Amino acid sequence: MNPKKPRDKRELCYPFIFETQFQCDYEIATDELCCQVGAVLAALPAEAETREMAADLATLQRLIYNLNGSVRGRLGIFEEDLDWLKGRYDHYNEASRGRVTGFVLPQGPQPIPTLHLCRCGSKKVVRLLVRLEESGVRFDPILYRFANLLANFFFVLTVFLKLHWDVPEVPYISINY
Repeated sequence: MNPKKPRDKRELCYPFIFETQFQCDYEIATDELCCQVGAVLAALPAEAETREMAADLATLQRLIYNLNGSVRGRLGIFEEDLDWLKGRYDHYNEASRGRVTGFVLPQGPQPIPTLHLCRCGSKKVVRLLVRLEESGVRFDPILYRFANLLANFFFVLTVFLKLHWDVPEVPYISINY
């Protein structure tokens, strides 16, 4: 069933909401990810040690919306964006001294759980890119690279904050693999 668009714009939340292809799902997933980053920003304490992270997350929100429009519209993610994000990843990873080398339970004080949701949201974006490509939609492979890097970046931020706040990591040892 594909309902018709209402005539009253107040009854339409998004122009593409009634599409049946994956582009709309992808755009909603990237929008949700950007909102989750906003939730992290709202929960991030205003202390000297987190100001840099807040600035990085504010930059990321714009990049996530560029990622959003890069399938339906013009490409908005570029090598310089990847280089910037890799540099920020390296910065937080070095500051965390490689503290985590395995699976950990996604827990801790806010905004750490929300950062883990951002990590999962980034993985969902990657999966939707896979589905888009599988359905015949063509886009620049840089989108895969950026979305995967986002997931890893959000994880390293959780490690950084836990180290900074002296919150222990809780290892998870799988009984399945």
